[in-house]
Amino acid sequence: MRIVDFLHQNAHRYPDKPAVVCSDKVTTYADLSQQVHKRAAQYRKGQMVVFRARQRTDFLVNYLAIHEAGAVAVPLEHSTPDKVVASIKRQLAVTHPLTPDCADILYTTGTTGRSKGVIISHHAIVANAENLIEGQGFTHDLLFVIHGPLNHIGSLSKFYPLLMLGATACILDGLRDMNAFFQALDSDVAIKKATFFVPATIRMLLQLDADRLAQYADRLDFIESGAAPLPHADMLRLCQLLPHTRLYNTYASTETGIIATYNYNDGQCIAGCLGRPMRHSRVMITDDGHIACQGDTLMSGYIDDPQLTATVLRDGTVYTTDLGMLDTEGMLHIKGRESDVINVGGYKVAPTEVEDAAMAQPEVEDCICIAVSHPITGQALKLLVVTANHAPLDKRLLARRLSIQLEAFKVPMLYQQVDKVERTYNGKLNRKFYQS
Repeated sequence: MRIVDFLHQNAHRYPDKPAVVCSDKVTTYADLSQQVHKRAAQYRKGQMVVFRARQRTDFLVNYLAIHEAGAVAVPLEHSTPDKVVASIKRQLAVTHPLTPDCADILYTTGTTGRSKGVIISHHAIVANAENLIEGQGFTHDLLFVIHGPLNHIGSLSKFYPLLMLGATACILDGLRDMNAFFQALDSDVAIKKATFFVPATIRMLLQLDADRLAQYADRLDFIESGAAPLPHADMLRLCQLLPHTRLYNTYASTETGIIATYNYNDGQCIAGCLGRPMRHSRVMITDDGHIACQGDTLMSGYIDDPQLTATVLRDGTVYTTDLGMLDTEGMLHIKGRESDVINVGGYKVAPTEVEDAAMAQPEVEDCICIAVSHPITGQALKLLVVTANHAPLDKRLLARRLSIQLEAFKVPMLYQQVDKVERTYNGKLNRKFYQS
């Protein structure tokens, strides 16, 4: 079965159950099913449909209608420039027909290079849904608040288990209006509430609305984070604020699908831990320390790029650029991305470790560790810092504090106060922006 088939199945089982809540409008499963049926007539089998992913119920109608018609959904970030949309359409117009199992082409953010079109199958989507249901405890009586970009796997994948179980999605247009987010948590549409945050959003919540978030300690069933490493200080703070909420740190990517997850509100709160592989996934560490993934959630390849595909996907295994380890209990731990590692005089430093230590300091609101040229060591570490309330940065004090937590070669040599740290639209640190 495809995810759209589960929608229609649940429209018969729970016709009056809310499927989507958006802008105070409730769409039931029966209504959503009818709208999808009607919209599907606009598309033809095998067609690649490029469209902008706007935070509306109509996105889900369009997305599922494309699947029902046997077409391929190609959702793009809503602010994608017209020239980029036109370029993608031209590329896909001359693309060889894809297999009938092809559901989506998802374009990556391109933070580690050029954006790539990742082919996702219907089989992988269902496997991702089952991974999330079993790994995080999605249930029929859940309202999941989705506020991230719907073309990105982090948010898009949450529709999968919800539609499979007949649960409810609440779509918000980002988190510019925090009142709207908390009002969604107050909704009586469903008993249980859950959401997905990128680490940057968690940091914002902890700084601006921690006390308000704590008021939902008995109503938030679980929170998932992903897309980037979550600072350990923020993990500990969330555990303190939400002692009864399951807090998941997940390993996932567009290429791999949803692979592993860890509830760090387990009394241990292990930094960098991403848990055990889920039902349809397997993880191994290569001889050179990279994370490699197997299972039913993997991509089918990159669109029109067999050479690039072969560098990543071989013999049913996706080889990532992430560095990691498996502990004696089979838990995955991430050490950073190989392309991000900075060589300081022969010592290799993962910038995420430096950033994690810095984010634990009370004066640091946000930061990024970058490499700069040095006449002796080749490269040196520089920390760009956004301070809390934009107070003046005491560079020496921060350096002393970091020297207590980090080995000497990991302590940045240079510090600069900045107004903001560049991030991608889905909250990842935009390291490419700082590369010379």
